Amino acid sequence: MTVKLAVLLSGGGTTLQNFIDRIADGRLDAEIAIVVSSNPRAGGIERARKAGLAVEVVDRRNFPDDRQLSEAITAVIERYDFDLVALGGFLRMYVFPERLRGRVLNTHPGPLPQYGGQGMYGHHVHEAVLAAGEKESAASVIIADNEAYDHGPVLVEKRVPVMPDDTPETLAARVFAAECEAFPEAVELIARRLGLTASAP
Repeated sequence: MTVKLAVLLSGGGTTLQNFIDRIADGRLDAEIAIVVSSNPRAGGIERARKAGLAVEVVDRRNFPDDRQLSEAITAVIERYDFDLVALGGFLRMYVFPERLRGRVLNTHPGPLPQYGGQGMYGHHVHEAVLAAGEKESAASVIIADNEAYDHGPVLVEKRVPVMPDDTPETLAARVFAAECEAFPEAVELIARRLGLTASAP
């Protein structure tokens, strides 16, 4: 059985593109049921449309807080047939209903919990890792909960070395390459755990 994804994003959609590419070449047995952007100008919208995917915008500016934004997003995605929610560069906290507990995955470009939390996204994470003199960073995928940003049990973590001459940009590229492996792996892992797909022989 093919696992069906609802992908939430706010930006360029590189995580979405990785899913699209891996599904297309057979490396990921999944289907993208719906893409929702919280930003009407997000580059991920065009990526979704180019791939022929259903895409809707729930503009974060129309809602006073993350909870009401999340309720509107849930109302949208539940019009589609999906198994898992994948947060791919979604820059708000998705507050999901209890019925989706254990089915919401979030990717983060750094080790958790040390480099997570509100405001810790993108280059902010890489700058913090470098400023702390860490020898390693990581691409982390968690089973999200409703407690806080980037909070929940880590499902997959891919460690990456920090090089002496790294900049936030070079470290970001290495972490994203690891995320391109980690997030599909996490989707397959949770899908097997939930009985959404056949186990590997």
